[in-house]
Parts: sequence; structure tokens; C-alpha cells
Amino acid sequence: MTETAQGLRVLAIDDVPAALADLCGMLREAPEVSDVVAAGDPLSALKLLRSDEFDAVFLDISMPGLDGLELAALLRKLANPPVIVFVTAYEAHAVAAFGIGAVDYLLKPVRAERLAEALTRVGRFSQSEEPTQQRGTPDAMAALPVESGGRTRYVPRRDVQFVEAHGDYVRLHARSGVHLVRMPISRLEEYWSGAGFVRTHRGFLVALSAVRELRSDSVGGLLAHTDLGDVPVSRRHARELRQQLLHAAQRGELERRA
Repeated sequence: MTETAQGLRVLAIDDVPAALADLCGMLREAPEVSDVVAAGDPLSALKLLRSDEFDAVFLDISMPGLDGLELAALLRKLANPPVIVFVTAYEAHAVAAFGIGAVDYLLKPVRAERLAEALTRVGRFSQSEEPTQQRGTPDAMAALPVESGGRTRYVPRRDVQFVEAHGDYVRLHARSGVHLVRMPISRLEEYWSGAGFVRTHRGFLVALSAVRELRSDSVGGLLAHTDLGDVPVSRRHARELRQQLLHAAQRGELERRA
């Protein structure tokens, strides 16, 4: 990364001139930022990124030709990739954005306090002592953004005990409450299966570390009991769940939630 004591070098990308000007203006006013370069389309941005280095890229998603998600995927292949922050009017792309490795996702119109939060995240990642190639992408899916009433909060994956499908959304059952996030449960399973979440039913995921015991319900079905409620277990998934719980117990992972 190119960050120095003077601050971050940032590339801002948006095909709407007014939106790009607003974003650049906010970035230039931020004390963490030393230099801001603007690009009005993805191809111009690629040329800049191949000839120069930036600590972070703030980019829109909906752009003609090459959209922001495709551009971000290309940036991850650079020898020294910048930290990525998406700036968009559409919340629906959040899951894909974080899956690519973005450190934050800002909704338009961008508020000054949210931009400050994003720059703090950028700074933490860019100041890592490890080379970029060794760091890889951050585990951005370790927390999910929840937008409500113009505010964004992040629900840590470690606090979620089970997930329930709800149409195009999922309900995250966490110690902080129940949070609604727009994404299919199948996509969340892809991201969280490697972090100890398993499918128990067509409409449910459960954190192995949250399961206290398996119980029978009143009609002979199987339930995975957690502190936040019982999760149904279908016959199709029962054997796999038992095996995974056994392996987790052998590794001592079920004792971590005391």
C-alpha cells in the first residue's frame, strides 16, 4: 500500500458526474485522506490502477460496460490490490460486494459519519504490517450490514446462533435480536459454511457451536436446541448434523459458548 503519514491515496469511480463530484468532495474533506483521484468510468479507472497505486478504491456498482462488481473482481488480481469500498444506491448488491472482499458498503446519499467509518476500516486494513499478497482479502462476511431507518449496524457472525429463510431475505437470530437481511439463505450458506454453520432444514442454518443438544418434538421430529430457540432438523440433514456435532465436540468447539 502507498499510505504514508500524510494519509490515504483514494481513487473514486462513478459514471454520474454529480455523484462523483460529491464523493470526491467528501473524501477530500476527510482528515484521513491526502489525495483523491477521480475516474468517470471503469476503463479509465483500470488504466489509472495499472500505472499508479492507491490505498483504496471507492466505486459505484451500476456502471455501463463493466460494473463495479466485475471491476472489483479484477482489482483483487492486481499484485498490490487496493482496499475496496462500494458506494451505491442499491442495498440488494451488499452480499455480493462483501463476498468479493469489500471492507464496507455505503448507500447513497453518503453521510459523513458513514464515510468516516469506512475510512477507519480502510485505514485498519491498509496499515497491516503484512504484505498485501500475504494478507489476502479481509473476512468481510464475518459481519453483515443491516440498514434500518437510515442507519447501518453490523451483526457479527459469531453472535448469530441460527438463520431462518424469509422469502428473499434471511432472519439472523443473534444475541442482539432478530435482524432481517436481503439475501437468499443458499448464498449465505456458501459464505458461512466454512465458519461452522450447517443446513438443518430447507429454511434453516445453525451455528454448530450454538447447539446445546438435540431434542425430539411432539411428533417425533428432531430439533437442534440453542439458547435463542429450537431449530428444525429434517431427516435429510439429521445424519450430517450429528456427524458434524460429533466432530466439533471432539475438537472442543462446542465448549466455546459457555
